[in-house]
Amino acid sequence: MFNEVTDKNAPVSTGAVHDVTIEGIAREGDGIARIQGFVIFVPGTKIGDHVKIKIEKVLRKFAIAALETT
Repeated sequence: MFNEVTDKNAPVSTGAVHDVTIEGIAREGDGIARIQGFVIFVPGTKIGDHVKIKIEKVLRKFAIAALETT
């Protein structure tokens, strides 16, 4: 869907696991979290959710993550 154009200054990296709080919802319905101001889209979440995510793709202005299952 998106070409992966990583930003070496992004505060996240592919495969990293983070604990985040969902702060908003995108037009497509994905949850929005932020790490150091960097936007991360997390499908299957809602505002206020505290979740553990795994970064799947890092792009220039945002990242896409999935819920981490242990």
